Amino acid sequence: MGNFQLEDFVAGWIGGAASVIVGHPLDTVKARLQAGTGYGSTLSCIRTVYRRESVFGFFKGMAFPLTSIAVYNSVVFGVFSNTQRFLSHHRCQEPEAGSPRVLSDLLLASTVAGVVSVGLGAPVDLIKIRLQMQTQPFREANLALKPRVATLGEQPAYQGPVHCIITIVRTEGLAGLYRGASAMLLRDVPGYCLYFIPYVFLSDWITPEAHTGPSPCAVWLAGGMAGAISWGTATPMDVVKSRLQADGVYINKYKGVLDCISQSYQKEGLKVFFRGITVNAVRGFPMSAAMFLGYELSLQAIRGDHVATSP
Repeated sequence: MGNFQLEDFVAGWIGGAASVIVGHPLDTVKARLQAGTGYGSTLSCIRTVYRRESVFGFFKGMAFPLTSIAVYNSVVFGVFSNTQRFLSHHRCQEPEAGSPRVLSDLLLASTVAGVVSVGLGAPVDLIKIRLQMQTQPFREANLALKPRVATLGEQPAYQGPVHCIITIVRTEGLAGLYRGASAMLLRDVPGYCLYFIPYVFLSDWITPEAHTGPSPCAVWLAGGMAGAISWGTATPMDVVKSRLQADGVYINKYKGVLDCISQSYQKEGLKVFFRGITVNAVRGFPMSAAMFLGYELSLQAIRGDHVATSP
């Protein structure tokens, strides 16, 4: 039918690389706040990381997501765009180029993208979290022992992404790479609905009717706002996912999603599920703005004189 378009995947890859470079420092802070210990606030976490590990501490574990998340976003954007295009074509047979998107199509395409994202993204997220968290204070199985942290003289749990993957597979099996996948599914399906749908409607709303496509400014603003909305509302399940994935670096505390929620609530109260919400929302804006801007501009360049359309 000619609906499938490979350029959506290419543009998604470029946008994904841009978002990682922009957002990784705050992503590290978010992971430390949600799964680490000894941080009173976002600013306290930033100061502590800088004091202990210098500016390079904020980019710990970035090499792996820079390559893998670019591929991950390529698949997410490609799946969303092609699914939405297929649904529109199936509903209208021959939809016009400028025809408005239908909410039900966007909702189903976002859900499909969310489900696909977990299959590919769960191992990527797990490796990233493990590399970010291995320098953090941890408690031994005997909780009477004081927390200790890997210092410069100690050997870290993982020497890099490949060693991390090998270690997890050896100790936990292939299923270990999908630790926290159920929490990620509960985060990503509604998360992508609140990511793509606000972006599409905001970019359409900001763009004047005379224009055939959104301007870079409209893309940047709509993408940033969509990212802040999506990441802000996804924070509670993101906390659970981060804790499940960080669990196992040294000891295993949680049996699953419900056990993690129960233990976290009993020990730290309801506020624990909103830990890192400020970082998530603030980080979500520039990351998503870079993601959508990279996607749209790349799509426009690939298509030549054709105007880039929203995903």
